[in-house]
Amino acid sequence: MEIRKRGGKGVKIKWYTIEEDTVVPRAELPALIRGVKELGKQYHFDAVCYGHAGDGNLHIRIKKHGTDNSMDDPELVTGLRALFKLVHHLGGTISGEHGIGLIQKGYMDIVFSQGHLDLMRGIKKIFDPNNILNAGKIFD
Repeated sequence: MEIRKRGGKGVKIKWYTIEEDTVVPRAELPALIRGVKELGKQYHFDAVCYGHAGDGNLHIRIKKHGTDNSMDDPELVTGLRALFKLVHHLGGTISGEHGIGLIQKGYMDIVFSQGHLDLMRGIKKIFDPNNILNAGKIFD
């Protein structure tokens, strides 16, 4: 476990500032890693992949020259959409242990149908009618 923790710190030191949290079936991990590298070439980013291979959870740390934040780079936004489509195609989802956040919320349509999204909005409205719990984090 200490090695894994040090790995995460090491990539931050090397300016891999953008982290995505994906999960695919374990048998699909090699395809995901190959796909990440191909997408990196296409969308001009470097990536380091690490995480919890035992449960298919792969942290993808991205570094793109001049970009600290994926939301500020249109090319990277397109690249992340392609990444999340790959993850979905491989039978996975766009978030493992970290949950849906400000970055992933723009990609939820890749893995969830409109019906599922409407159901989630409805459940949130029942439990949070005043929209005070994590307002704007997943649903606007």
